[in-house]
Amino acid sequence: MCESHEGGRIVLKFLKAFVSITVSAAAWFVISLAPASHSAQALSVQKKEDPMFQLKSPAFQPEGNIPSRFTCEGNDISPELAWSGAPAGTKTFALIVHDPDAPRSGGFTHWVAFNIPATVTHIAENAPKRGQLPGGGIQGQNDGGRQGYMGPCPPSGTHRYYFRLYAVDGSLNLRESARKADLEKAIRGHVLGQAELMGKYTKGASKAA
Repeated sequence: MCESHEGGRIVLKFLKAFVSITVSAAAWFVISLAPASHSAQALSVQKKEDPMFQLKSPAFQPEGNIPSRFTCEGNDISPELAWSGAPAGTKTFALIVHDPDAPRSGGFTHWVAFNIPATVTHIAENAPKRGQLPGGGIQGQNDGGRQGYMGPCPPSGTHRYYFRLYAVDGSLNLRESARKADLEKAIRGHVLGQAELMGKYTKGASKAA
């Protein structure tokens, strides 16, 4: 009887330990899931895409060919840009024009501008290649080391040129020497919306375009 009683006590201790471990494991599993769910929710909140915020140009259609007068084979002037539908709370706009197909690490940036007032809804054709934009805003440096716009000039093949306009919730503390990386760092966490326009260019494909 003593041996039977002692055996029962051992089994009971084992069951208690098993239950305790199981409960602890379940609690850890639930707790570990909570941050992941919260992170996923935070990411979805940070993704501020607004289909009403649009960027257009009378010079070319979305995903269309950029006329040569806006490139190194023409007058190398900037195309007119116009936008509408900026999100509520927008204080300034920032602009980056980038060629991801350029044969260099990270691509080639053709235009950087920022602190464009929220009241401005377009940039006229042939923006001056100096620090200040007409109507307000500052132009940073392109990857050619110059201020203002630098037209497409692909060494070969067809390249894509992304015009990205960012609605920002305040003014940026940047200088005229700011480049793409500086601007992207400054607007991180302050972008209310983004509008995009992509154009293409093939060097020598259309001299009369």
